[in-house]
Amino acid sequence: MHMIFDGPPDAPKFLIAHGAGGAMDTPWMNRVATGLATRGIRVVRFEFPYMAARRHGGKRGAPDRAPVLLSSWKAAIAETGDPRTLAIGGKSLGGRMASMIADEMQVHRLICFGYPFHPPGDTTRLRTEHLADLSTPTLIIQGTRDPFGNQGEVAQYKLSASIEVAWLEDGDHSFKPRVSSGTTEKANLERAIDLAAASIFGED
Repeated sequence: MHMIFDGPPDAPKFLIAHGAGGAMDTPWMNRVATGLATRGIRVVRFEFPYMAARRHGGKRGAPDRAPVLLSSWKAAIAETGDPRTLAIGGKSLGGRMASMIADEMQVHRLICFGYPFHPPGDTTRLRTEHLADLSTPTLIIQGTRDPFGNQGEVAQYKLSASIEVAWLEDGDHSFKPRVSSGTTEKANLERAIDLAAASIFGED
């Protein structure tokens, strides 16, 4: 499994997976990985099989089915180190899949950047059932106007007490705000990185 490493080798580890449409080295993933690395975290990135195939000339197909994605997560954890000292997570799809194996793998912490609570425009197809009983300490970092789950919608969901949701002002699914919001994409990303780093180090 090909991986990208950032940060000090002996630092706390964070294993992160990409979203459905972007590889592990998109500008967004690069910014988050290097930001966490400068805060003293060893960031490990990997790709799901469908995305790795695109890198080697494969067709731009849909993401793998859930069993393949979950198996990839477990393989990446096994390759990275002791799950009990490992934080895991990802952007959108990557974070959702991580949340589905976090308890089973007994990881230290879970961090989801832009959790896809439902498909955009369809609030009837919720992806929250397993979140009600999640026991792994979890941080979900979400834009307040994320079309996959905005602040008003998420407030109505039954989420485990182990889950904290941190909101980024006027952010979309990648935390980008509107120009009129008074904040910037850079500021939202920096706050997201700060929140994630504090969670990885176990700070409340």
